[in-house]
Amino acid sequence: MIKLHFSPPILIALAAAFLFGASTPFAKYLLTQLSPQLLAGLLYLGSGIGLMLIRIIRDKRWLPSGLTKVEWFWFAGAIFFGGIMAPVLLMLGLVYTSAASASLLLNLEAVFTALFAWVVFKENTDRRIVLGMLLIVAGGVVLAWPSHETLGSLSWGPVLIAAACLCWAIDNNLTRHVSAQDALFIAGNKGLIAGVVNLILALSLGALWPSWQDLCSALSLGFFAYGISLVCFVLALRHLGTARTGAYFSTAPFIGALIAIVFFHDVTHAAFWFAAILMALGVWLHLTESHEHEHTHEPLFHSHRHVHDEHHQHTHDFPWDGEEPHAHPHTHEPITHKHRHYPDIHHRHKH
Repeated sequence: MIKLHFSPPILIALAAAFLFGASTPFAKYLLTQLSPQLLAGLLYLGSGIGLMLIRIIRDKRWLPSGLTKVEWFWFAGAIFFGGIMAPVLLMLGLVYTSAASASLLLNLEAVFTALFAWVVFKENTDRRIVLGMLLIVAGGVVLAWPSHETLGSLSWGPVLIAAACLCWAIDNNLTRHVSAQDALFIAGNKGLIAGVVNLILALSLGALWPSWQDLCSALSLGFFAYGISLVCFVLALRHLGTARTGAYFSTAPFIGALIAIVFFHDVTHAAFWFAAILMALGVWLHLTESHEHEHTHEPLFHSHRHVHDEHHQHTHDFPWDGEEPHAHPHTHEPITHKHRHYPDIHHRHKH
């Protein structure tokens, strides 16, 4: 019997999906008052300001990032593709696409994310995940297919949203390389830098400063949908790997589509529901995956927040008060065992 598996990392990934998915119809509404690039800037600025304040309150002071030079390279790429390019492309796509259809099209992010993880970064996969991705792609094609009214013309809305998904997929795979570091620092700085850059570009291109009501709405939406959601996503990357996190995150579009239909009264058509069924089947295949086999952990030296579970049986060369989780550089000794797992930061082994 096939069962759904909801471990804490999966619940965290689903929380990220819920917060981000709910943002699409609200962003569509705000686009009636704000330009696409200005809204993209405010969304990320809201996430950056909120998360950095939380980090300072948590640590009671400003702490350095702990990122290495190589990790800063990955992080800069993630900010460019995911924080600057992707949100602008999404906002532009929303101008030409209904909120419900745009929400479903965001499923393509999971597909592109998995392709990069498998082809470029050699993350393991199986037939169940691949089949699920193919069903999601099929749903995206159905949504983007020209209707009889637009036959012969290109619908730019789905193309722009697909381009945004491609940028976020690159972002996800780059963020994977820094996912062991402080998630608040990663998400907060990404929001601040991307928000400021997009805001300056929007104002320099003639965008008008929004009213206080629209400003507060955009910043608040950004804090939850692009801030808290990204923190949850980074934590899920740490434990699930890139492709699986992307798969669970692909539930976000259904949340957005449901909100758009129920609360914003979006009009749907037969192709929309056919695409929804295909994508739902793809997501179901992801949620019911189980990966278990005997595997060997090679020696590994790194630093991240952890508890002393079966993968962290080490001594300390410094005074330790027993508090967990804690972070410090530590070494993993070779170990061979068998249990259900994902390609997280401790299970990136060959098959």
